[in-house]
Amino acid sequence: MPFYRFEELEQVNLTPHLSTARSPIIEGKYLYYCLNQKVAGTGSELHYHPNELLVFVVEGKVNCVIGKDRRIINPGTFVLIPPYVRHSLKATEEGPCAYLYVKDQTWTVVGLAADEAEPDEAMSVEEVNKLYEAGQIEDRKGQNTGGDGGSEDSKIIIENVPECYYSILRSLEDPFRAGLRIDWIEGEREAFGFHEIPSGYSEISQSSPHEQYVYVLQGMVDAQVGNDKKQAQKGDIIEIPKGIAYKFDISPDHPTRYVTIRSTEFLEAKIS
Repeated sequence: MPFYRFEELEQVNLTPHLSTARSPIIEGKYLYYCLNQKVAGTGSELHYHPNELLVFVVEGKVNCVIGKDRRIINPGTFVLIPPYVRHSLKATEEGPCAYLYVKDQTWTVVGLAADEAEPDEAMSVEEVNKLYEAGQIEDRKGQNTGGDGGSEDSKIIIENVPECYYSILRSLEDPFRAGLRIDWIEGEREAFGFHEIPSGYSEISQSSPHEQYVYVLQGMVDAQVGNDKKQAQKGDIIEIPKGIAYKFDISPDHPTRYVTIRSTEFLEAKIS
């Protein structure tokens, strides 16, 4: 079935020696789709990875470092972190946080410490957790893994990082505006779309041009993917594989917001 809810999926430690984050993982052909969750005052140490990362905050405040830039971001903020850029995301002391967390599948979801060289082969989540539990990987949480440099062999990017933050909503409780709003922000490998639909909408595709994941923020979507149907509501996830037909209908009686993550042609060519 192409429909999920994160709370119904098993949570795993993504990078246990570098981060407190726990998340369910939905794995497609091109994308990893996760809900990263952290308790107050905890999160990831400075790190990097060879894949592109998309973040959309849905709960709490996040203390975010990208390159040398540090700021607090709130629900409704979208972040695009290019490959190899140094970053850290932690829940503030005020409370826990949760954010949609999407990586392309040119690498795994396991990160690398900022002072660590890129290995020839990435570890899987299962491998890194097994080694961590056996005491074969040093626990780096709470340590300074970054400074302003890295290993001589590291490809980490710290300087001259472009602006990575996009304010989509001031909060997830913002009132709906009068008109239909669809915004797309496209990285090299992944694209993010925000849909605000106050008065009814229909979208039909006989063959999805990309792999897509839809997360309903508010309202209701009558969704059909292939032959499967569901009335998707807040917190529901709709998976649309590349090449599969889909249809969305939104009633004018149910103003709706949802976000879409999709693969790009560049990523599909890189993986296929």
